[in-house]
Amino acid sequence: MPRETNAAKSLRCANIIAGLQRAYPDAHCELGHANPLELLVATILSAQCTDKQVNIVTTDLFKKYRTAADYAAAPADEFANDIRRIGLYRNKAKNIQATCRLLIEQHGGAVPRTMEELVALPGVGRKTANVVLGNAYGINVGIVVDTHVGRLSARLGLTRHTAPEKIEQALIQLVPREHWANFSHWLIWHGRRRCAARKPDCARCEIRTHCPSAK
Repeated sequence: MPRETNAAKSLRCANIIAGLQRAYPDAHCELGHANPLELLVATILSAQCTDKQVNIVTTDLFKKYRTAADYAAAPADEFANDIRRIGLYRNKAKNIQATCRLLIEQHGGAVPRTMEELVALPGVGRKTANVVLGNAYGINVGIVVDTHVGRLSARLGLTRHTAPEKIEQALIQLVPREHWANFSHWLIWHGRRRCAARKPDCARCEIRTHCPSAK
């Protein structure tokens, strides 16, 4: 089978985007939040954990802790206990409290708006920073690469890379910048609703004609 040219892949990606856009016009971040701080905390909690589980925990958490100062001032054991239903909760509790202290010391208690400032916070990597920038501030700096995005990018033949940072760079070359934030939402929604890891529903897939794995 001849190797796909860059032009052909770009056209196919454009068709995939159009199909996903039609299929999921209301796609959005499914982590419950009302402001940038809540989204930052929720995203840190979501590592190796489902959005559903995070939302259960944050329903009460966000009522108790409303500002960076609230998180920073909480007794460590008490705060850890508040998120104990989350995997790796002790480490995440330490990171969230350390991050909130830095927000107070360096950013006036606000969540910064740049990639460089965000990734300097404890427990915040490029993925978390992209979630916050794209969804809280509407700033497209990169593309969120989570399990679904990485898996579907490979299945759709958009990249052969397996490292998140390399997957992101490959997608950035294919996806128009104005779609960067939404592209991850579309793939995540498609992965959860149609393209499961073990048993994808290819027969009803909205983008099957553009997917090499479905042929």
